Amino acid sequence: MAKLDAPQIVTSRVGLDDGHTLARYLATGGYESLRRALSMSPAAVAEEVDAASLLGRGGAGFPAGRKWSMLKKDPVTYLVVNGDESEPATFKDRLLMERDPHQLVEGVIISAWALQVTAAFIFVRGEFGLGLERVLTAVNDAYAHGALGLDIFGSGFSLDVVVHPGAGAYICGDETALLETLEGKRGFPRIKPPFYPAAIGLYGQPTVVNNVETLSNIPWIVLNGGRAFAALGKGRSTGTRLFALSGRVRRPGVYEIEMVHNTFRDLIFDPALGGGTTDDVAIKAVIPGGASSPWFGPDLLDVPLGQDEVAEHGSMLGSGSVIVIGANDCAVRAAWRLTRFFQRESCGQCTPCREGAGWLERILRRLETGGGRREDIDLLLDVCDNIAPGLGWPPQQTTICPLGPSIPSPITSAIALCKDEFFAHVEHGGCTDG
Repeated sequence: MAKLDAPQIVTSRVGLDDGHTLARYLATGGYESLRRALSMSPAAVAEEVDAASLLGRGGAGFPAGRKWSMLKKDPVTYLVVNGDESEPATFKDRLLMERDPHQLVEGVIISAWALQVTAAFIFVRGEFGLGLERVLTAVNDAYAHGALGLDIFGSGFSLDVVVHPGAGAYICGDETALLETLEGKRGFPRIKPPFYPAAIGLYGQPTVVNNVETLSNIPWIVLNGGRAFAALGKGRSTGTRLFALSGRVRRPGVYEIEMVHNTFRDLIFDPALGGGTTDDVAIKAVIPGGASSPWFGPDLLDVPLGQDEVAEHGSMLGSGSVIVIGANDCAVRAAWRLTRFFQRESCGQCTPCREGAGWLERILRRLETGGGRREDIDLLLDVCDNIAPGLGWPPQQTTICPLGPSIPSPITSAIALCKDEFFAHVEHGGCTDG
């Protein structure tokens, strides 16, 4: 059974109808962490975050404390929040922005104090209408409360926060493409090096980019201590984490559970979490970390929900999206739909991504619509190998950003786990079980 006795670090208010309001936030201890942080030195706050060993919750899993320490000292620096959650079936950050935006805002202010940044930007995906409205309201309320603006709570520290709605491009989930968009340009990822944001970021100045869930952890860490956070989980995977569970499960939703001490089986089958599969259908595959992650077969359901533990089995926790594929679901169709998404969202800068994604989408569409050939399976693998040579994980980087080399993941996973379905599409025009 799942281990569910860990504190609800970032979701303690999401079940409250008024959890997004300043009144409820203050009534439940809101902005007390900020007051405590302002009584500490910026270095002391950063040390607590470092002690927490908080891994970034946006996908790459880079330690937040280490990222902060890499910020180049400069007269002008920025903090940017990545709220462009656009990975298919990923909806945890959206929940936090809609249900507890003040927690995010407080995390931003504390982080800005630790980094000695005086301007921060919250980039919100444009389609998140309710989330955008509530984050804007929370920022305005924080100004009125004295938690933002000049001389915050009489500390002498000042901070301005700009909420920037995005235009709905998946590629803006890449931090450098996000920075380009903030500057009013098209969302094209930048080449690294030299454009590591900590050295050359927004407007050419050193910049820290953190994810919504990452910064939402900061108030709890400052109030309870980095060691208390690190005591949860195991190894590098400390604390709790949000998982957006969807697919063939009885209770899809967002669940905050302790890392490593719970497994994929716990998340899917525990009555307090996923509650099992719909109609008790057998599991064909699980996508463990968003659409760009390699799939797991049912034999890996007992892998712990930890960064390194999942990586050891050739995949990643990524965006925190766990998608359950049932025994009656078509693996070819699933791979085609994911590939079609990536093909449409490619920014077009790099040939392997721009051209390769289109080729893969057309081959999969041919298989799905009954016009496939037996040689198409080998052709798919050959094109995938050209985009991500060796087809290993993590993939070799052949493009400016990770989108291109991530495209083969659903295709190679589907072929490895369900190759017979691909041949059934060739012989019968579709899956034989209908």
